Amino acid sequence: MLPANLTTNEVKDSSGTEVEFLRMSVSERKVIFAKNGEAPNAPYRLTVSHSETGSGVDLRRRSLIRVDKTVTGSDNLPRTISFYAVGDLPTGDLATAAEMKNVLANLISFLASTGGDTTVKFDCTGNGADAMINGTI
Repeated sequence: MLPANLTTNEVKDSSGTEVEFLRMSVSERKVIFAKNGEAPNAPYRLTVSHSETGSGVDLRRRSLIRVDKTVTGSDNLPRTISFYAVGDLPTGDLATAAEMKNVLANLISFLASTGGDTTVKFDCTGNGADAMINGTI
């Protein structure tokens, strides 16, 4: 269960500094958090949502975590930066969450490490993060 607000180091920036988000809206399958103190003309949002398709052993859940931040571009116009992770999970045919956790750990470690690391790199110098930021292969 998510906390009411993300104010105790759940979210950090590239320097490892906490970024606080307050719950803005919630529905049955979606919650949106807004950065604490965001400017009205520069939304900075974190969204968590879930949807299901199929039934029985064919039941699947799509889970999304998304961060959108509006910044001022070099042309002084608002530009939105978005990153998100999506899980497409065969929840109707798995007895445990073990393999889901393994696959998510694969993604997290690829984004946040360079191979020999044992700690998360918030500075986005991990192999996967570097590829996403710089468009490298």
